[in-house]
Amino acid sequence: MRWTAAIEELERGLLQRDVATRALLLAALAGEHVLLLGPPGTAKSELARRLQRLLPGAHYFERLLTRFSVPEELFGPLSLKALEIDRYERLTEGYLPSAEVAFLDEVFKANSAILNTLLGLLHERSFDNGHQRVPVPLVCLVGASNEVPQDDGLQAFYDRFLLRVPVQPVDDAHFAALLQTHLPDGEAHPDAQLSPASLQALRGQACKVTLGEEVMALLTAARQRANETQQTVSDRRWRQTAALLQVQAASRGATEVSTWDAWVLPLTLASDPAQAPGWTDWFLQAVAQASDLAIEGLERAAQAFEQQLDIEQRAPADVQDDSAGKLALARAIAGPSSESELVRIASERAHRRYGELHVRARVAQVAEVRQRVDTLQASVHATARAVMAQADGHVWLPPSWRARIEAIHHRRCDQVDRLAARFDELQRGFASLPRLAEDRSEAVPPPVTWQA
Repeated sequence: MRWTAAIEELERGLLQRDVATRALLLAALAGEHVLLLGPPGTAKSELARRLQRLLPGAHYFERLLTRFSVPEELFGPLSLKALEIDRYERLTEGYLPSAEVAFLDEVFKANSAILNTLLGLLHERSFDNGHQRVPVPLVCLVGASNEVPQDDGLQAFYDRFLLRVPVQPVDDAHFAALLQTHLPDGEAHPDAQLSPASLQALRGQACKVTLGEEVMALLTAARQRANETQQTVSDRRWRQTAALLQVQAASRGATEVSTWDAWVLPLTLASDPAQAPGWTDWFLQAVAQASDLAIEGLERAAQAFEQQLDIEQRAPADVQDDSAGKLALARAIAGPSSESELVRIASERAHRRYGELHVRARVAQVAEVRQRVDTLQASVHATARAVMAQADGHVWLPPSWRARIEAIHHRRCDQVDRLAARFDELQRGFASLPRLAEDRSEAVPPPVTWQA
């Protein structure tokens, strides 16, 4: 698949950038814009340059903005010839209005004159040059910033970036690899390149992709969560998000959006990087079924049975039985320095012995709860297999997210397996309680109770 080759080309030589590369490529396919949020030196500009190399013949524009930046730096100088005939026009060749891919660093530090022009350029793909409104070839603008803008006057511009991707430095686990990694040079592999015709065809196909009831329910739940957490999501952003899901599904050759395509929601709905982890957890629970196991009641049951087994194993012999006296005599005969076979046998007989009815009742009580654990165990393992099969089949899901999903399901399976092993041990423990030599009739023991 061409998109897979493009992802690999964007990601080649970069560490822990699987989310950013996929978000960047999806934005380009859908004709949207990306904001990379993070400190300097985290490969933000490198990602933008790599995107340009995927588009053969595409023009690239890059600029670091400051509060002293002037419009001429982005949109081109004024045409002196045009001024001679009273026309106010800019020479835009080689500047932002002529670029297919652009990277603007510290994008929110620009003044209002620049930002107002950028608003129209990003949203309407047009540039007012003199008395003419000229269409621009911009495919994707990549903005970068260290922080989210706090000025209310910047919110409209901030909302023009559909995908907002947090980018952090490489962690300690990948530090050694970082020092030994060399970034590739040169053009992208032909298999990874994206022609204008392929982009146009994909967008046309995306219009035919349906959202489906399951995805509509998921988006409705996402809207409810946004309202409950007081996170404002504009109507335009919801429409753009739905269109982005359709493009992603079309790129997979699907005719209907999958709930797994919704992995991008944390990047489109979180208005602040601090909110993104909450949206990610929501996706993992809603789609990847990666929530914690609710087994507190079963664990309390295991603990109650373990306590009861300990009591019954340690219970002294009945007063009518002289086993305790025999144990004292055996120890006196053996002496303080050794524990003879005679002492061992006498010790065993000094503890209470149980009839067959008592033992069977305890084993049956444990087995009843064990059946519930069996059902849960089968369900948890089946869910893990199904979820991982779906995750493996989704080409856009970032590998880091897949690894996290796998780790969560591995932990769930391990939890329920260890719980099952505890009940197996309990069954063996009750079954091996010391038996009466003669099975005197006993009442069925009261059941072990616990707080469900």
